[in-house]
Amino acid sequence: MSLAPFVQTVARGKGRARSMTMAEAHDAMALILTGDAAPEAVGALLMVMRLRGETPEEIAGFTSALRHHVRGHLPKADLDWPSYAAGRTRGAPLFLLAARLVGLAGYHVSMHGWNSHQTASASVREAIDLAGPKVTYSALETLCPAAFRLLGLRDTFGLRSCFNTVLRMWNPANAAVTVQGVFHPSYRSLQAEAAVLLGQQTLSIIKGGGGEFERHPSKETIVFGLRGGAHIQKSIPPVFQGTRRLHKPDTQVNLRGLWQGHVQDAFATATVTGTAALALWTLKAAPTPEAAENMARVLWASRHQTESLSA
Repeated sequence: MSLAPFVQTVARGKGRARSMTMAEAHDAMALILTGDAAPEAVGALLMVMRLRGETPEEIAGFTSALRHHVRGHLPKADLDWPSYAAGRTRGAPLFLLAARLVGLAGYHVSMHGWNSHQTASASVREAIDLAGPKVTYSALETLCPAAFRLLGLRDTFGLRSCFNTVLRMWNPANAAVTVQGVFHPSYRSLQAEAAVLLGQQTLSIIKGGGGEFERHPSKETIVFGLRGGAHIQKSIPPVFQGTRRLHKPDTQVNLRGLWQGHVQDAFATATVTGTAALALWTLKAAPTPEAAENMARVLWASRHQTESLSA
């Protein structure tokens, strides 16, 4: 089967081109993932979609195909946590400590991803042990080499494609609950709409640091997503007084020291507990964002005692 009919659908010209249906997008991505599609056709399809903007149906169809392509490789998890941020401006991955607090609350977290153009101090993989025993990290290039090759087309195009969004939607562990971070705010509603088409019930999406699910504690956070399959859009007030950049390139947080208590950084701690709170609220571990924030602070304060008791 050729990818040409799908390229023709999206690229015929003004007044004749149209978006793909969810079923068409599924079939197109299924063909791409087999490696049988002509690379020129893959590039044409993805770049036309980038130029005019992808639709929820297309993202849902692509995601469905990826889910069918990779099945049953990961243990069951309570929470899906994608990590696909790129860029040299990211700082230490504080969200790993947030995921660890979620683990201390008794939840299993499935984290998956690939992060490019990052310094050693910002590397997720270098610090993944700090996420704790209830967080499982799966590297994209191992989990799905075909998806890794598609993501790598960014270096060929010089531009991101909608596949970056698909990877955030993927949920390879088939967890009932998902958190997602985006860099561009417009993608929050797109991903929520695509999630509805995929039958997802519970989801939180925020504009996070570098595109990760990582909250800026001194700014208002707008949460898009789903609760019981219904759309939500909720404003969460700041939890830290004062202004500061989320990541300061000239000042890197020592994650290990912060967790062990040797480093005191109120802003970084608020980032960790604030991010964990949003995840716990999404998991319904607490009924409100405020209650989840209190829960996260208690987990942080008692983190060493809790882990020693469970060891």
